[in-house]
Amino acid sequence: MPVNGAGQKIRETLLNWEGVTAHPHRFGGTEYRLGKRELGHVHGDYLVDIPFPTRVRDEVVAAGMAEPHHILLDSGWISLYLRAAADVDGAMALLRRSYDLAQQKWSAGEPAESS
Repeated sequence: MPVNGAGQKIRETLLNWEGVTAHPHRFGGTEYRLGKRELGHVHGDYLVDIPFPTRVRDEVVAAGMAEPHHILLDSGWISLYLRAAADVDGAMALLRRSYDLAQQKWSAGEPAESS
């Protein structure tokens, strides 16, 4: 069962991070970006998808923090279903990790494009 208000809580948090913008996602929901780089997207109050380098995805999945992406199983993407309030906190922590990785690349002069 989705966590009521999860999407709005995530939106309010992410839009307070420097440089983050919100856009409609091509498969529904809201996509968050830093420059042109997608930090992740949220499908309502029930699902968050986040792109990571494969090594980070492997670490996150092995730690039980998320699952491989529900469709792109062999990519760096992860999926996190929002079934409890703790899942929303976990999603925001993972989105923050995505943001921090994007910031590092941006600071290093690399293009801020989606992985």
